[in-house]
Amino acid sequence: MEVAGMRKASSHASMAAAAADPDDFDLTRMLNHRPRINVDRQRSFDDRSLAELSISGTASRGGGGGGYPAMMESYESMYSPGGGLRSLCGTPASSTRLSFDPHPLVFDAWDALRRSLVCFRGQPLGTIAAVFVRDFVPSALAFLMNGEPEIVKNFLLKTLLLQGWEKRIDRFKLGEGAMPASFKVLKDAKRGGAERLVADFGESAIGRVAPVDSGFWWIILLRAYTKSTGDLSLAETAECQRGIRLIMNQCLAEGFDTFPTLLCADGCCMIDRRMGVYGYPIEIQALFFMALRCALLMLKPDAPEGKETMDRVATRLHALTYHMRSYFWLDFQQLNDVYRYRTEEYSHTAVNKFNVIPESIPDWVFDFMPSRGGYFVGNVSPARMDFRWFALGNFVAILASMATPEQAAAIMDLIEERWEDLIGEMPLKISFPAIESHEWEFVTGCDPKNTRWSYHNGGSWPVLLWLLTAACIKTGRLKIARRAIELAEARLARDGWPEYYDGKLGRYVGKQARKLQTWSVAGYLVAKMMVEDPSHLGMISLEEDRAMMKPVLKRSASWTV
Repeated sequence: MEVAGMRKASSHASMAAAAADPDDFDLTRMLNHRPRINVDRQRSFDDRSLAELSISGTASRGGGGGGYPAMMESYESMYSPGGGLRSLCGTPASSTRLSFDPHPLVFDAWDALRRSLVCFRGQPLGTIAAVFVRDFVPSALAFLMNGEPEIVKNFLLKTLLLQGWEKRIDRFKLGEGAMPASFKVLKDAKRGGAERLVADFGESAIGRVAPVDSGFWWIILLRAYTKSTGDLSLAETAECQRGIRLIMNQCLAEGFDTFPTLLCADGCCMIDRRMGVYGYPIEIQALFFMALRCALLMLKPDAPEGKETMDRVATRLHALTYHMRSYFWLDFQQLNDVYRYRTEEYSHTAVNKFNVIPESIPDWVFDFMPSRGGYFVGNVSPARMDFRWFALGNFVAILASMATPEQAAAIMDLIEERWEDLIGEMPLKISFPAIESHEWEFVTGCDPKNTRWSYHNGGSWPVLLWLLTAACIKTGRLKIARRAIELAEARLARDGWPEYYDGKLGRYVGKQARKLQTWSVAGYLVAKMMVEDPSHLGMISLEEDRAMMKPVLKRSASWTV
């Protein structure tokens, strides 16, 4: 197992006492025992990529040299230019000993991030205003990379307790494994101003859609915490083991599915408004894949139902690996093949397995697809292929090794070849291209927020910078990351850290973009810290397990008379 080099810490106190009233549970019970942990920094990115890195103060692609160990030694105090700024909740300050001069923007970013902290009964728990699970991930990674894991532990524990709440929308009860989309800390006037949590499982969301991605992000973040701190005890508690199993059970439940992918409603992920991503969106499939792999690493076979769950996860991974790499991947050759597809093919010998009609290929794809490069398309389902590019799903595919090394390199080639389209003047397009005119009307329902080249419809989101940077490090393409970070540094602080940018090139601050957006701040910080210390990538990257992920090819099911 990947954590074999870490000394096992003693287990935490039980959370069972919280079952009756989660609001009355004191997080300090889980935090008062702080085991000494021997952390073995594991390199979790491609050896080939590491061999191409030459680091002398900062990382760079190419040449040899022995800069990496020296940098690691000087960096051991952790990167905390804002360490002298105490949060309102008393988050511990980290050392400010640095071996390089950070960009002035880093100080401002740490100041903004610390000022955004939310506390619950004296413990830092997340960042303002409502603590969205997906939104907090880059902030959590920033704190982990900065040597401040307590807030991440608090967050993981409290969301785990919220998972145990009864979840109803109108008269319908949600599955046990569902994690909240967000929660707020409110003061109860009837209880003398006592603080309580109010969770949203989708009942307050636009369209009343449950967040499919929240549980996946929770598992991924739990693994990042374990990888960063070396503390195995949190993931191995009975409560965390149960939380992982509940999420897995909800995703792996048998039904009428003929594909290993997850069927989802529109608006169930970061794109949380109607944008035509219903069906099998790449973002959910990539996160599902990564969560399956993280769960397999953290589940204990000797725990209740542990071995059974692990077997189910491994079986699903085999099928999902083959499906995604075969049917969602698009490059020049595959596009040409789809263009020449025959239709109305029956039986297991069909080449056009999803009956995609070649005439449904949009014109823009032929110009967008370079001869060198490729990507995972947005959606594949019967008679439908969404050819749009979605950044989050493609970068997570690289980090989770859902993409083969060749496919990962092709995605980065596409970024270089189509820089103006996907990066422009502000990284990074959440989707490409924008939908407009009559298509915009019937796909979005005339959504006034998702107009062309705005918000989720081709808008540029600085938070995605950390995912781009992580993918660049894993594939040995740091030049791309540095160039994108420089673009962001030229605008972000001056524009007030906006949520997103509008326009084909991302030139304009979004028409409804919130300023001082926490995850824009955190996304920049995480990107910056990973470039300065690429070993941080190990928190959120998984190498391919060839033995486990080798597809098991079986003949398609057919009737025999």
